[in-house]
Amino acid sequence: MDPTILGTQAVVEALPEEPAVKALSGIASDAKYDRNELTVTVPRESLISASKAIRNAGYNYLEDVTAVDWYPSEPRFQVVYHFLSFSLKRRLRIVVRLAGDDASLDSITPNWPAANFYEREVFDLFGIHFGGHPYLRRLMMPEDWQGHPLRKDYPVEGYR
Repeated sequence: MDPTILGTQAVVEALPEEPAVKALSGIASDAKYDRNELTVTVPRESLISASKAIRNAGYNYLEDVTAVDWYPSEPRFQVVYHFLSFSLKRRLRIVVRLAGDDASLDSITPNWPAANFYEREVFDLFGIHFGGHPYLRRLMMPEDWQGHPLRKDYPVEGYR
């Protein structure tokens, strides 16, 4: 399959047997299938339902949560969730795009407890707030640290 971004309906037609595609067919805004890995973009308000749907589709391991800062482009942030299904031997990437002036998202920690420290790391280094997180505070930087060091507009030598 050509590694291009497809509309949701095109992905459903191209990958009819993919459990994640079936589970996310009413939720996903677009998808990309490349090198046997599926990347699905979901709207911010659908993240919780998407994370529940893929668990029911056989994805049972949260590998990582990370973010990308596309400054100065908008939407500025991209939060990326990496899931794995041991039984299906497949990987899934769920992407949520966030505007720079509204970098907040609901936490998936109640459904995926492994997201706890990953979300704290993203909060600490990128400044993306996760609503409903049980213990959202800095993980790597001191509590009194100013700014978020992995943002592209963060000064190379820090704030002085």
